[in-house]
Amino acid sequence: MKTIFKSKFQKAIMLLFFVLMIGIIGYMSLSGYSFVNALYMTVITVSTVGFGEIEPLNDQEKLFTIFLITISIISFGYTVSALTEYIISGQLFQHFKLKKVQKKIEKLNGHTIICGFGRNGKQAIKKLQNYKKDFVIIEQSEEIINSIDLSGFLNVKQDATTDEALINAGIERAENLITALPSDADNLFVVLSARQLNGNCRIISRASNESSYSKLKIAGANNVIMPDKLGGDHMASLVVTPDVIEFVGRLTIEGEETANLEEISVNDLPIEYLNKTILDLDLRRKTGCNVIGFKTPNNNYIINPESSVELQKDSHLIVLGRPEQISELRVLF
Repeated sequence: MKTIFKSKFQKAIMLLFFVLMIGIIGYMSLSGYSFVNALYMTVITVSTVGFGEIEPLNDQEKLFTIFLITISIISFGYTVSALTEYIISGQLFQHFKLKKVQKKIEKLNGHTIICGFGRNGKQAIKKLQNYKKDFVIIEQSEEIINSIDLSGFLNVKQDATTDEALINAGIERAENLITALPSDADNLFVVLSARQLNGNCRIISRASNESSYSKLKIAGANNVIMPDKLGGDHMASLVVTPDVIEFVGRLTIEGEETANLEEISVNDLPIEYLNKTILDLDLRRKTGCNVIGFKTPNNNYIINPESSVELQKDSHLIVLGRPEQISELRVLF
């Protein structure tokens, strides 16, 4: 529909330009006017403002003026019709709304792009909301977009597998991308495009088939999640180790106020802690939290690290504590 309206406006503009050119060429040929005088005569004739002619018109010039007025009325009528149809259909409002949304997206930096507003996409959004993270949704379904608009989320109504959609969502400035489209092939296209457009973006992809896992990793996905497999593993674990699973389930990361786990980048710590040890942080005494994991700069994980582990640049700490202790940790660091 938008393409149809755009085509009509283009035709209307071309028609008006054609009328002006006919008038200019006609007056220059019939009356010997200069370009400026011919343009003046054409404009006052087409606009019917009623100003006087530069010189009295002969019969031939009068007939040409009548012809020019006739075709100008037709062209203006077509333009008004296209504009009226555009306004009545709501496309004008939609155009300004999209411009407003796009300006907001252009101001984002370090945000997350979510491709697909299905079950997995909604769960991801809920988590991001809890952590007050900026995000943009890419969805092409008209019905789903209306629902997203009602929720007030920034969105791009396009096909997520296209470069244009990713660029409009700010992929060059995005820190993360989650692609949760139903088709593994579509997710693969998104991963390939996103990795080419932003080599530093963290890409997390959904997959339905195990055969797609390696393909998505090769394409550039940092993490590949298989919801069906995770669900089956979780149900089996509830049979084998129910207490362990229930305890782990209580270690929620729901949001700013209810988290039991926190990730700390060593790069974000005060400079004096760089190249010091976990013991030097003294988290247990200061906040009551415990360091239960350490990620090295080489992306290796150490579970329950020793207190002598050195806090190197680009490494991360995984900290466990009650919500009030995590809050204390955030205030302190």
